[in-house]
Amino acid sequence: LLAYGLTTYFFSHKMVRLILLTAPIASVFGGMVVGRVTGWCVEGVCGWNLDVWEILDQVLVSDDEDPVVVSTVEAKVVPNGESKKGKKKKSDDAKKAEAVVSTSAATKPPAGSNWALQIPVRIAWACLAYYLYTESQPHIRDFQSTCQQMATAMSHPTILYQGSNKDGSKVTVDDYREAYWWLRDNTPEDARIMAWWDYGYQITAIANRTTIADGNTWNHEHIALLGRALTSPLKEGHRIARHLADYVLLWTGGGGDDLAKSPHLARIANSVYRHMCPGDPTCSKFSMPGGQPSPMMRESLLYKLHSNGMGAEVDKNRFKEVYRSKYGKVRIYRVNSVSKESKEWVLKNRQCDAPGSWFCPGQYPPGLQKVLKEKKDFKQLEDFNAKTDADDEYQKKYFEHLSDPEKARRRAEIRERKARGESPGQQPRGQMESQPLTKSVIKEMNQRWEDTEFTSQLFSFIRMNDVESFAMYLDSDPAVAHARSKDGRGPMWWAHEHGRKEMVMMLKSLGVSEKLKDKDGMTPLDVADDEF
Repeated sequence: LLAYGLTTYFFSHKMVRLILLTAPIASVFGGMVVGRVTGWCVEGVCGWNLDVWEILDQVLVSDDEDPVVVSTVEAKVVPNGESKKGKKKKSDDAKKAEAVVSTSAATKPPAGSNWALQIPVRIAWACLAYYLYTESQPHIRDFQSTCQQMATAMSHPTILYQGSNKDGSKVTVDDYREAYWWLRDNTPEDARIMAWWDYGYQITAIANRTTIADGNTWNHEHIALLGRALTSPLKEGHRIARHLADYVLLWTGGGGDDLAKSPHLARIANSVYRHMCPGDPTCSKFSMPGGQPSPMMRESLLYKLHSNGMGAEVDKNRFKEVYRSKYGKVRIYRVNSVSKESKEWVLKNRQCDAPGSWFCPGQYPPGLQKVLKEKKDFKQLEDFNAKTDADDEYQKKYFEHLSDPEKARRRAEIRERKARGESPGQQPRGQMESQPLTKSVIKEMNQRWEDTEFTSQLFSFIRMNDVESFAMYLDSDPAVAHARSKDGRGPMWWAHEHGRKEMVMMLKSLGVSEKLKDKDGMTPLDVADDEF
């Protein structure tokens, strides 16, 4: 069990969906814990030992005669004519048996001698058992309710379900299947459908049309290209889509629709096309802060198609809406200006594993080569047999940003300020006037010399040359730029001492003077590194 547990734990960290492997062993270990606790409580209250192996051992022994009694009887009954040697041997056996019986009798406590102690102990065990039982009941009911809800949710087809109108009447929502039937009945047989890979199998099986990706698309870089087309600005997305597809299908009915998934699409696209969200593996700029789309999301192809007519407009020269389902769960757009050259090139350059075979991996047409040159080869964590080196630094940043989204957002803001020519340590435009760093605050900070968490953190950032964290720290509270330690020095001294030119500029932008003196009368310029 331990080996199985460690194995499933290892592989679940390699691929998220493999966490399903941990379900059996987690159930086994959970059952063992519950069973052990229950056994302790029963044994403490009733004195019954619920150890399975001991119970089986007692059951097996009870089926045989008592060996002590038998040996005792045999030792005392000696037939006539038996040798003295035999008598002596059985006499010895009898003595041993009597010794065992006398020993067990001596160790057995007299009846009722320990009840004065046992009664309070058993009452304590009963109270503990009752407490554990009552405390566990809400969790048990919650677990049972969750399991029932999940079973109900998964017991019907995902593309056909029952909903309710505002008046409470029940309706059957069949939007997805009807959309696939529309594709089957209203598009050419060689039509190519661009949709996120989740619906690939459904499009193939129900609509009988070629899809760009499905659940068996193992090529991460191809999925990233699809993600890039959907999360890029509409014009750029069309430049990619016109070489790959004839129609674009989106789930648009809220809940887990394509817009809700789109931040994940942007992350996948950025893992291969790093220019989309430079330095930000989680692509935090592509999001919906406060329920409103960010500028990057608002300009994306996916958002324009998803919200067409509801706060967004689609360029009709590039895409034309040809189908909208009854309850608005699905929208289908025709791609205008499809590249016929690319479509014909793909048909003529299919590479099948054998003549007439169905297995024919596609190739990208020449029209996409400019886009493909911008990609970075990507090795997934689960690519155990890949010969290329893993992108460890990218993976590390990705998980760091996932665990601290706020830090990722602030880093993105700093990069945007740099792009606008602002100092990363400055407050965002429009906030400088509302939150000024007054002279009185600066004077108060310079008069207070003490070692604090602020001075320790600033010194650590400067020593490690962590410019982004340093800038974020100053941005959260600009006054700490004027903090002074016990020896009278502060971040300006340390930045000069370590030769951190960019940090010096940040501190200057916040009004930190280079003419201040520490307790030894030295200014930041006096301790500047010679090479600086």
